[in-house]
Amino acid sequence: MSTQFLADLSVFVLSLLVGFEVIGKVPTTLHTPLMSAANSVHGIVLAGALIIALAADGVLGYALVFVTAAFAAANVVGGYVVTDRMLEMFRPRKDAS
Repeated sequence: MSTQFLADLSVFVLSLLVGFEVIGKVPTTLHTPLMSAANSVHGIVLAGALIIALAADGVLGYALVFVTAAFAAANVVGGYVVTDRMLEMFRPRKDAS
């Protein structure tokens, strides 16, 4: 293992621990704004995947771009669907009678 790989792995593990601690301490009333922020971050990931697609020139590059774009798009769309369902809970209900 190279020194650069160990440094990258250390940063990755530390970011996981910090993210877990930060997310775990967010009150439940702030979960919806946090989800919206996560959606915007994944929108940036989607834009990055499209930029990388311009530079991809092999089968592996195209496969990575496809997987990245699919996961980012699914997360963005799913986040908006879940946010819409949560906002539906706060709208006044129409009586069926």
